[in-house]
Amino acid sequence: MKTAHDPRHKKRELQVAKLFGSSFIPSYTHATDAVIATAAPDWPLKNINKVDLAILRMAADELLHSDTPPKVVIDEAIEIAKKYGAENSASFVNGVLGTILKNK
Repeated sequence: MKTAHDPRHKKRELQVAKLFGSSFIPSYTHATDAVIATAAPDWPLKNINKVDLAILRMAADELLHSDTPPKVVIDEAIEIAKKYGAENSASFVNGVLGTILKNK
């Protein structure tokens, strides 16, 4: 992340906000949920912090379906997790995304 005002960073924050809102809809599933569940087998999706889940959905989608360098995607996700998540969110997001990248 260059700065918090970088347009790409702002775009990612908006995506996370949308995904966060949809995570409260009981029947909502995201295309990357199966990938996240495989990368974090000890954490059922319903038990993952809603903020962390929204960040993981955004970043996993970008890792799997864009040509953005993986390091950039993961760094951005970690920064968003530090800003909006819980104390351990950044390390959890980093671990799950690292596993997704390794399994890609």
